[in-house]
Amino acid sequence: MDMSVWFLIGAALVFFMQCGFAMVEAGFTRAKNVGNITMKNLMDFCIGTVAFYILGYNLLCGEGVFAGWGLNPFADFAETDWSNFVFNLVFCATAATIVSGAMAERTKFITYCVYSFIISLVVYPIEAHWVWGATPWLTDMGFTDFAGSACIHTVGGVTALIGAAMLGPRIGKYGKDGSSKPILGHNLLIGALGVFILWFGWYGFNGAAASNTLQLSQIFATTTIAPAVATCTAMIYTWIRNGKPDVSMSLNGSLAGLVAITAGCANVDAVGAFIIGALSGVLCSISVYFVEDKLKIDDPVGAVSVHGVCGIFGTIAVGFFDYSDGLFYGGGVYHLGIQLLGLGCIVVWTAVIMFLVFFVLKKTIGLRVSEQEELEGLDSTEHGLESGYPDFVPRRLH
Repeated sequence: MDMSVWFLIGAALVFFMQCGFAMVEAGFTRAKNVGNITMKNLMDFCIGTVAFYILGYNLLCGEGVFAGWGLNPFADFAETDWSNFVFNLVFCATAATIVSGAMAERTKFITYCVYSFIISLVVYPIEAHWVWGATPWLTDMGFTDFAGSACIHTVGGVTALIGAAMLGPRIGKYGKDGSSKPILGHNLLIGALGVFILWFGWYGFNGAAASNTLQLSQIFATTTIAPAVATCTAMIYTWIRNGKPDVSMSLNGSLAGLVAITAGCANVDAVGAFIIGALSGVLCSISVYFVEDKLKIDDPVGAVSVHGVCGIFGTIAVGFFDYSDGLFYGGGVYHLGIQLLGLGCIVVWTAVIMFLVFFVLKKTIGLRVSEQEELEGLDSTEHGLESGYPDFVPRRLH
């Protein structure tokens, strides 16, 4: 296959992942909010396209050290590299989508639209420019993030952590004694189908930038091994911890392995992918319980753990498992040090900007819907729907 054609097919696969994200989030939350969740995932991509066209594409792909500049997709239609535009756009939309699940079921829709726009306008494009832009100073120093464990998943996870913490937990999530209470999603099958769709799309997510068919096949291998092993270790961990294998945690284990291998998918061998997957499945499971029980942060889909924690882990793991110069392959500590430096820059940039964004939004238009609106469900209060499932969900409260 012509690799330039595969480049565009990969972009289409990444776009299809929006369906997977919507299904995971909808399945893991309650039926009274399905319409709201569907709308948010739709607008992530559509608002993201507007933001990326207006400014984000320039900041990511243009010339410049801190941020790119000089591209003009408004006027130079014939001269614009539209394959590069579309490819980077679908990745940009993914970073914004990750946040949706952590803040589900209690966030104002207008607030969601604003911060989603800002992520796609400046937050993601600038830090991604440092790694994938025309002047990628982090990559030039040796930083490796082939497909986005740091640039996409860590950014989404850090933003999700800040947003969910400032937003507060859903009503009924914690008892008076501070103990966590489960709020079950309405449809595990939809959530599981979403995970399968995401896994399918991830072959394009990780493999679209492959330079030849040999590298593409290697990426497919690592992108299969890591999530499969992570699913097994997540299942085993919950089986030992709870006495029974946990379905939703095993599904998150699959995503954890995919996130963790994304940075090094083209730079680690099968053994490295196996170890990264094994560790990420356990790490994600431990993190979910820690975020919920210790930090008291309500994350309905585990986005902070899956994308944030495992994105950080996967980025660092490249410094150990890169088969050309990783620490465990005789390469010394330089690559590991650069991974830590690059990760630190991306995390600090994201945390500072998104904290300011959420703080301003909280003090102005507000982050959260009212208690009555939350209890009634966002489908009816935010969108005028009775429900995404009108035959099964009680009509609005009076």
